[in-house]
Amino acid sequence: MKSDHSQLVPPGLYIIATPIGNLKDITLRALDVLRIVDLIACEDTRVTAKLLHHYGIDKPTLSYNDHNGQERRPKILEALAQGQRVALVSDAGTPLISDPGYKLVKAVHEHGFYVTTLPGPSSVMAALCLSGLPTDRFLFAGFLPSKTEACRNGLRELATSPSTLVFFESAHRLPATLALMHEVFGEREAAVVRELTKLYEESKKGVLSTLIAYYQEHGEPRGEVVVVVAPPAIAHESTEQLEEKLRLLLASHSVKEAVAIVAEETGTPRKEVYSLALKLSSKA
Repeated sequence: MKSDHSQLVPPGLYIIATPIGNLKDITLRALDVLRIVDLIACEDTRVTAKLLHHYGIDKPTLSYNDHNGQERRPKILEALAQGQRVALVSDAGTPLISDPGYKLVKAVHEHGFYVTTLPGPSSVMAALCLSGLPTDRFLFAGFLPSKTEACRNGLRELATSPSTLVFFESAHRLPATLALMHEVFGEREAAVVRELTKLYEESKKGVLSTLIAYYQEHGEPRGEVVVVVAPPAIAHESTEQLEEKLRLLLASHSVKEAVAIVAEETGTPRKEVYSLALKLSSKA
């Protein structure tokens, strides 16, 4: 006898991540909930129909996107008020991540309806993991402005961020965007990841100038593109700056304590700082 999963799925909004390329990447829980909900709000009903057909799911769908969101939100809220279960999906990946849905989720919260998320595929996380760049701190910046000067200004705002930067970009704009990144950021490590989880998945890694040269030679890539850029290199303190920090600290700390503090603050090798500290101590 089949168990009735519907009892475990109360009325409310279910934010469901869907595959970014490979249909097998959907979670078992996502399939369970999609089979139970009363309505599926999707970015493009034609795209979602392919996923539902593949898994034999037949449920009513309603398009919800940036163009019709203001008109469709009241309909979805009314369905929730009637005690229905509504799924929110995007064309690919996790809804609301550079994707419509934020205003709907905000409205659902404001009306006091139940809302939860079913995590799963995300091109942001997949590209970050593939890039080989630092993952301990990252910033997702979505799509940059299409106009050159606006794009340049957007990059300038991010130039001093200590985080690895993740961008979405269209394939035809990639060469120009990489050139602007090199202009604003200088030479940094980066990765261009495309067609994630698909047959022709590719990850090109190198400094920005190398990537620019590659795409100048081979032409713009095809498919969905994610660009990952390393944070700026830590600026090393000059000998004079290190000595000044040590002088101030040695007035109230032992050599060992002063060395530890300066090495930690500046990222300078402890051995190098210790040598400077001994030099200063001998002059005192």
